[in-house]
Amino acid sequence: MAGLIPVKSYLQKIAKRSQICPFKLPKNHILNNLLDDSPHQSNSFNRHNMGSLTNRQKVLTKGHLIDLKFKSYGIFPSFSPLDPEFAPGHHIIDNFSNCFSFNLANKKEKEKNNHRVQELDKMIIRNSSDPNTALVITNASIKNDIAMSISHIHSANHPLIKTVHHASFVTSSEAELFAIRCGINQACSLNNVSKIIVVMDSIHVAKKIFDTGSHPFQIHSAAILNNLRSFFIANDSNSIEFWECPSRLKWRFHHDVDKDSKSFVVTPSYPSKISWEFCKKSDSDEIIKLWKIKFQASEGKGKNFLKLLDDDLNVVEPSYAKGGP
Repeated sequence: MAGLIPVKSYLQKIAKRSQICPFKLPKNHILNNLLDDSPHQSNSFNRHNMGSLTNRQKVLTKGHLIDLKFKSYGIFPSFSPLDPEFAPGHHIIDNFSNCFSFNLANKKEKEKNNHRVQELDKMIIRNSSDPNTALVITNASIKNDIAMSISHIHSANHPLIKTVHHASFVTSSEAELFAIRCGINQACSLNNVSKIIVVMDSIHVAKKIFDTGSHPFQIHSAAILNNLRSFFIANDSNSIEFWECPSRLKWRFHHDVDKDSKSFVVTPSYPSKISWEFCKKSDSDEIIKLWKIKFQASEGKGKNFLKLLDDDLNVVEPSYAKGGP
């Protein structure tokens, strides 16, 4: 318990997150209208918005709102709660529940690795010669805050299609989902394709596509769902499968994409906006880093402070990986 970050740090985290929470709201929300500092029009004048305040009024305004507005300049939109794809009664999971499926790997037993590779090989053999099937292999990697999203699209009687995109200041989950988005978009555009098989190592990201709740991947999810809706409507027999392929297997098709994602050297362009999820992670990492420094320099931890180890004998440290608090 001694290693937990103090309440003060938690309060700092809450304060920082409160500044990015409004970005979950739709653009026409009243709070976004108040924060709008664009030149007003005579027929839509609002004397309470930030753009209408004088410098003296801004000084008197509570700093939290001003800080929130400044932060909005650096974050690109990722939420889209009013998109028709998320409207009640319009969900793909309700209207086309038989058109998609997930094939998961067994993560608990390492000896199952060979069995998973065999399953993937058999899937390739069954579908590689079928001209109506498109195989989409995706992966993403991040180096120096630059994410590389790559997808390879295989289809009989078609040349290999590759999509390569990079972005600065996004999380690995966002980069993975964007790779899936690009791959599915290309597969849906191929003629006579009735079955799409997507292979990736982050199956939890693919599940976000069908998550109807509010989450910072809605922009990508909405675009993917729109493509899939058109694909399913075109023919009742059209379907998509998501196969999990952990990177540790080094399965040949996925390993090729993995190597591609790490081989590109990209020079970022600045200034660059950051994603909502990256901003949340950066704020949390900053607080944890500060606490680690203070804790190591503190005399309060004592000489016999107990360090906890994980399964790989590494010291357990505070982390926000996989959606931590």
